[in-house]
Amino acid sequence: MATDIVVEEFNKTKKDWDEAYLQTLAHIQAIQQYGKSRSNAGNKESLPRLNGLAQDGLAMLSAAQFNLDLLVPQLPTDDHIQNAQLTLQSWNKQIQSLRSSLRNANLQAKANMRKAAQEERELLLGGGEESTARRRNLQTKAGMTSAAESITESLRRTRQLMVQEVERSGSTLMAFEESTGVLKKAESEYKGHVSLLTRTRNLLSTMKRQDVLDRIILTVGFLLFSLAVLYVVSKRIGILKLQRKVVGAIKAGMAGDAINNVVQVNEPVVVPNVDFDLNLEQPMHDEL
Repeated sequence: MATDIVVEEFNKTKKDWDEAYLQTLAHIQAIQQYGKSRSNAGNKESLPRLNGLAQDGLAMLSAAQFNLDLLVPQLPTDDHIQNAQLTLQSWNKQIQSLRSSLRNANLQAKANMRKAAQEERELLLGGGEESTARRRNLQTKAGMTSAAESITESLRRTRQLMVQEVERSGSTLMAFEESTGVLKKAESEYKGHVSLLTRTRNLLSTMKRQDVLDRIILTVGFLLFSLAVLYVVSKRIGILKLQRKVVGAIKAGMAGDAINNVVQVNEPVVVPNVDFDLNLEQPMHDEL
């Protein structure tokens, strides 16, 4: 199926070549006949226009030759390839011949225009009604040519202004595109900064809440620690007081026992009430 497509494209290229060749040859023949005294009046195309059409035809022929050169390796059989190569050689010779014919046709057109100008000059210099009508016709043509030249100059200036305006619009459009790119880049950076600022704000809020929580925890911990210290100190002071009381009580108890013991040791012996006591009462009193 791909082979059929290649063959079909090959045939289409040959057909395009034949049509472009005939058109180019017709334009070259028109250039060759341009400027003759009898055929120049009926010629609607100018010489630059005919040269432009001929150059376009040569460009089309070169494009067809290039396409055929690309299709040659894709042809299915060796016979097709050999035929295509021969066709390429023939086309190359025909293109060279057409270019040579185009140069000769332009030379012939210039010669025809010189000859026509010489005939026109001879008619103008001659006498008779034909020469008068010819001069009037030339004056009319000169006026029309002058008006056409002024219009052409105005159009040329207008075209130049339009080209300058298009260039200015293009530069302005490029500046707008660059500004748009800068704005898009700034927008993307701004979005990135906004997200960063949002995360930073959230982190700061979290840190503030954590700071307040830490302060509350430290305050509560300090209060609990102070209460514990006060409790321990109060307990310690109470134990010391109790210890002192116990020690004092112990000491007081030991002193009482000692006194009791002393009292018991030093307690006088009760003896019967005899006269001997009466007699001893005075000396004892004296000793005291």
